[in-house]
Amino acid sequence: MVLKAAYALATHVLPTGYYWHTAIGVGSVVITYAFAQGKTTDRERDLHARTILVTGAFTPLGLTTISNLASRGANVIALSPFPLEHPCNTLIIPAIRSTTKNENIFAEHADLTSSASVRAFCTKFLTEGDQRLDGIVFAHEYTGAGSMFANTAAHEQKREVASLASFLFTTLLLPALLVAPVERDIRIVNVVNPFYAAAIPSFNADLIASMSPDEAPRKRPLFLAEGHRALRTIVLTRHLQRILNALPNRAPTLDSKTPGGVPPEKPSPKEAQDDAEDKSKSKFPSNIVAVTVAPGISRTETVRVALGADKSVDPEGYSTFGFVLHILLFPFIWLLAKSSDMATQTVIHALFLPTPFKRALAHLAAATAAAAAAENASPEAKKDEGPVEIERPAPNSLTEILKPGALYRECSVVTLPLPPLPEAPSEDSKDGAKSSKAKKSQKNGEEKTDLKEEVLDIEDDGEYGGERVGRLTWEWFEAHLKAWEAKEEKPEEGVQATASATSSSTFK
Repeated sequence: MVLKAAYALATHVLPTGYYWHTAIGVGSVVITYAFAQGKTTDRERDLHARTILVTGAFTPLGLTTISNLASRGANVIALSPFPLEHPCNTLIIPAIRSTTKNENIFAEHADLTSSASVRAFCTKFLTEGDQRLDGIVFAHEYTGAGSMFANTAAHEQKREVASLASFLFTTLLLPALLVAPVERDIRIVNVVNPFYAAAIPSFNADLIASMSPDEAPRKRPLFLAEGHRALRTIVLTRHLQRILNALPNRAPTLDSKTPGGVPPEKPSPKEAQDDAEDKSKSKFPSNIVAVTVAPGISRTETVRVALGADKSVDPEGYSTFGFVLHILLFPFIWLLAKSSDMATQTVIHALFLPTPFKRALAHLAAATAAAAAAENASPEAKKDEGPVEIERPAPNSLTEILKPGALYRECSVVTLPLPPLPEAPSEDSKDGAKSSKAKKSQKNGEEKTDLKEEVLDIEDDGEYGGERVGRLTWEWFEAHLKAWEAKEEKPEEGVQATASATSSSTFK
């Protein structure tokens, strides 16, 4: 009786002639929704005893990222713009601890709109307690600034300050990361908005025009302004990886009697000769990997902010018309935009993928273990097998490896056709000036070696505009960082001296 009533009701509401139309319509909606949500990472990683710092931790993307990291055992430091006694810290952090069953989640105060606050946090982190840091996730730049109905010069200043905060964090913490144990796998993940492609045609010209921080920010369309911010971070991250690769990264010395593993490999005379001829062949991949991640278009931090429908996030960009439009278009927004859980999948993917450093370290450990086993074998076996040659296995092409300095979107590497800068004028005049300076120094009794400066040999791989665009972007950040700090009250003398010496050290 119940089935007959249900069938009668169904045929009354939807006649049998429309069953196929309904099935096709529902199937199309399901497929569209699944496609719009993007790819889910298929990687997993045990994060126990690893410390990861997350900025923008109390945004939807940041909270989802923290939950994913904490559920896998990571020690998470969530940077909060609010005082530690604020309800966001006292209520949300205990809730995440309870749901993830991980007590190693801590909130720390750092106002990313203030350079003094950033320096104070970094100084405290580097001088107090455990300084272990296995990863940094800069998630605060993902949230948009301004809307399509209200995009002012103040919003451009807000975007610039958010980018400078990431740069200041990196320069202050990078020396501590460089002196960390070489066996440690460290990752720096910059999260950017998905509008970077809009800025590609005008990026180089805009970068050159805005090198002077004294110029007032130009008012540009929302998507173009957000695209320039994202592309600056992408190029900066790629150049940072070039610098890390140019540093003398050597293979870790593993010892079987220590937690590290096995003793360092003794090169044969032929290998020593080859290393002397070409030192680059003996370089080990850097244990610090910097990548950029674009999570895509999310409902809360991209669409709602762009429409000006969230007054709590951006009061200056709020629009009543945008709020009403957001309500009317919400079914389409829900269908075509990502949830925060799906937006964070690419971030997690970048943290979970094995790096070239880990792959090379595994090859080294396996090869050295084989050599140790051969060394402990009987003399008869050694005579039969002959000398043992340790070779580095070729990387498995079927295993995905995290590409250092790359941009990831939908858990895949994105190639940007960013053009390089025009060729610089001839260096003959500069060489002549250097030669005359050298001669003058020799006349004054100076040694030739006094003029020699150690310069990093940074490879120009041509990616994302090449090394010259990356260096110009780095200089843009340095110039605007100095101007930002000049506008604020000077920090304490000790903190300022330490931080200034760090940030002014040229990693160009």
